[in-house]
Amino acid sequence: MELTETVEGSEEIYKGKVVTLRIDTVRFPNGKTGKREVIQHSGAVTVVPMLDDDTVILVRQWRLPAGKALLELPAGGMEEGEDPAETAARELAEEIGKKPGKLEKLFACYLAPGYTTEYMYGYLATDLSDERLDPDEDENVEVVTMTLSEALAAIESGEIEDSKTICGLTLAARRLGKG
Repeated sequence: MELTETVEGSEEIYKGKVVTLRIDTVRFPNGKTGKREVIQHSGAVTVVPMLDDDTVILVRQWRLPAGKALLELPAGGMEEGEDPAETAARELAEEIGKKPGKLEKLFACYLAPGYTTEYMYGYLATDLSDERLDPDEDENVEVVTMTLSEALAAIESGEIEDSKTICGLTLAARRLGKG
């Protein structure tokens, strides 16, 4: 069965600091045409920073679209041409003041392929040392440490609602033999 949609035209509606919104006119496999709204994003990373064999560092920050503060893994957007591992190290230094001695890739995935091009890389960071970079001017985070089992329990209880954090923590637990 043919599933490919062919883009016949594209109109940029909005270009911001983080995303660009475009409307694509596509031809479906059945020959009909339609519109697709696409949010372009340069990509992002998230990191599971392990302070020791059982202690993970998370951040709590206000998320306007959710209307509340969420407990999440450190994460951030990739700059043009930046290697995902470089982004991971930079985000750790900005958000939690740590530098990874070792970074292991846990996953790579589309976050919401129905409407955005955003692709995220997830890493496990160990052998952390202190390194502070100035946070982005719009960044206001509270650093939270807990055991990995407490973090997994927070997923089960619904306290952690962020998808990248759920993915990262569950895959890290599996990699570390803790779940």
